[in-house]
Amino acid sequence: MNYQELRAWSKRYLSLTLVAAIGVAAVVLFFNENSLVKSVEQERRIEELNAAISEAGDTLMYYRRLNRQLDRDRETMERIVREEHHMQRPEEDVYIFE
Repeated sequence: MNYQELRAWSKRYLSLTLVAAIGVAAVVLFFNENSLVKSVEQERRIEELNAAISEAGDTLMYYRRLNRQLDRDRETMERIVREEHHMQRPEEDVYIFE
């Protein structure tokens, strides 16, 4: 295709309005601050944050349940203190295996 054929084809099929519309669509879809790419990234980030919120809610429920048990049950409190903080009674020897 030589230059004259290309020019004739562009005059026939391309108009200034079409080129302008394609340019505006490209700016809106790819280069705007609310572009399609950024919208997809933000949706993915929202899904990640919702998953983190759900996980934090589960952890919160676990600790609230544990806190209620500690308030009511002295044996549970002693078990947790001994296991997690390696505390012992004066007459005991504690050996930790990992």
